[in-house]
Amino acid sequence: MDGDRLYTIGEVSRRTGLPVKTIRFYSDSGVLAPSGRTHAGYRLYDLAAVVRLDLVRTLRELGVDLATIRRVLAREISVSAVAAAHADALEAQIRTLRLRRAVLRAVAGRGSSQEELELMHKLVRLSDEERRRIIADFLDEVFEGLDVIPEFAAKMRAGIPQLPDDPSPAQVEAWVELAELVQDPDFRARIRQMMEHQAATRGQIRVPDKAAELADLTLERVAAAQAAAIAPESPEANAVVDELAAAYATAYGETDGPEFRRTLLERMRVGNEPRAERYWQLIAVINGMPEIPTLTPLFEWFITALEARV
Repeated sequence: MDGDRLYTIGEVSRRTGLPVKTIRFYSDSGVLAPSGRTHAGYRLYDLAAVVRLDLVRTLRELGVDLATIRRVLAREISVSAVAAAHADALEAQIRTLRLRRAVLRAVAGRGSSQEELELMHKLVRLSDEERRRIIADFLDEVFEGLDVIPEFAAKMRAGIPQLPDDPSPAQVEAWVELAELVQDPDFRARIRQMMEHQAATRGQIRVPDKAAELADLTLERVAAAQAAAIAPESPEANAVVDELAAAYATAYGETDGPEFRRTLLERMRVGNEPRAERYWQLIAVINGMPEIPTLTPLFEWFITALEARV
């Protein structure tokens, strides 16, 4: 194209590939003013106008509205600023689409009802802050006014689920299940009971220095007993109970005996809650952490064995 020549709207259409109707619309909207007119009143455009039209088309294809395009052309705002703002907007849209895709895949995989679909969509569309608030409200309620072990409270508050921008269907399902769990009044009451027991006995009970090793020992011995088909009430379980009770007594700085075993049984009953274990398993799934195995049945075996002997 010649830089000094004026072109008809038809020629500009052929040059840019845009329909005449679209170019006329941009002209009527004040986005692309004609450079002149023929004696008959037809619009003419110079090369600069054609270049502006290419910019308009590009910005429109990127979703920029006409009002913003006018500001760009009037140099009220830079193209880079518009690009940055729309990149941020597109990023938010992409995150939303990824969440919707994950919800739909989860629904398709589990054959969810319309109500479940609506719940999933509602929960996953919450902002990160809103999702954190659901967990924070749960923790505030179960800890309120209680002097629990600081390290335990810190661990609970640090375990915040963070749904990724592109979650898997399993992560979506885990988040929905977790949100329902922490808002369940019965679950809240049960965890509150556990915290109250911890606060009431704090200072009276020594916290084991090697609690993890003690738990590992319990799981190892009970798993072996179950593999050998030893029932917790049977005489064959005596050796397992004696070994574990002695280990717990040593860890707590106490002496094994009937009184200690009654106290231990009470602690085990209070602390053994399948839904509490599920709480941590769901957070692990959401945060992409290693799977947490289900250990509650092993502790239930030990509790039953203690009950049979206390």
